[in-house]
Amino acid sequence: MENLGFALDCNGGDFAPLETVRGGIQAARELKCRVYLVGDREEIKSILEKSGEFGNPRLEIVHAPDNVGMEEPPSSVLRKKNSSLYVAGKLVRDGVAQGLISAGNTGAVLAVGKFIVGTEEEVERPAIGVALPNPKGRTVLIDVGANVDSKPKHLVQFAVIGHTYAQEILGIEKPRVGLLSIGEEEGKGNELVKETYPLLKQTGLNFLGNAEGRDIYAGTFDVIVCDGFIGNVILKASESLGLAILQMIKEEIDKSFLARFGAFLLLPALNRFRKKADFTEYGGTPLLGAKKPVIITHGKANAKAIKNAIRVAAEFLTQDFNRKLVENLRSLIPHEARV
Repeated sequence: MENLGFALDCNGGDFAPLETVRGGIQAARELKCRVYLVGDREEIKSILEKSGEFGNPRLEIVHAPDNVGMEEPPSSVLRKKNSSLYVAGKLVRDGVAQGLISAGNTGAVLAVGKFIVGTEEEVERPAIGVALPNPKGRTVLIDVGANVDSKPKHLVQFAVIGHTYAQEILGIEKPRVGLLSIGEEEGKGNELVKETYPLLKQTGLNFLGNAEGRDIYAGTFDVIVCDGFIGNVILKASESLGLAILQMIKEEIDKSFLARFGAFLLLPALNRFRKKADFTEYGGTPLLGAKKPVIITHGKANAKAIKNAIRVAAEFLTQDFNRKLVENLRSLIPHEARV
């Protein structure tokens, strides 16, 4: 990874710039890559000096004092040309950096990914894919927010994009692909699902038919395709449910000594489970179809999450993901399924 460089938006996220810069430092140390720290020069310099990393040749400060707030419309980033996110996108577009990582405004990151970094020629709409845990491994849910209104041909592309992600990044040889619907029988679902189903049957994918909501975490499919509106609702509801369950368990454990003792005995298993579900372990979600890796990490990302987001970006490059994606889009989708 020594020849790879990544543009890190140091103004984005709840704990920026401190945790973001620390994550960049960890990545430079452990991954041996170059990190362009994009943000307020003096703030970043101060953090590097306190960390004893100022002057590290793998860490370069790129001054960009402005920020795109979470409350601002995503399109504002295209006007704020001194914002850290816009400048980071330009570094990738111009070939200075090979990937972009941000914990900032998700919509703004999408705008930069689409319009500054750009998308692969074969990709009509890039999509966000998230690898959700299941008892057997991971299930790719795509799209989870990049496209709130999609046509059948877009969902077909999302299926191929998700297939490539599962195959090349997760190592699943023949991913099982499903189309999210309200019933497993063909003909169930809304008009979008009904029109997409026969198109997916025509592809070279391992398409197994409709998937229901219960399949998302069951491991019965490796890739589940939906439009970004539904996918985003599922993702945020899942996150909220996970936090609620943890809170309720904690409250029950605190009610008695016996429960606390039992929890102590279960601690190793609970820690292993938490690691499987911990977003900091996985870094972030990729904007699949962008010309270069664009990784959107959680707004509450700490240094570990930032480092792992950079690691994820590097994996997409070392696995030559985009070349394989373009090949799959050309070979797996027949002409009649493209219209």
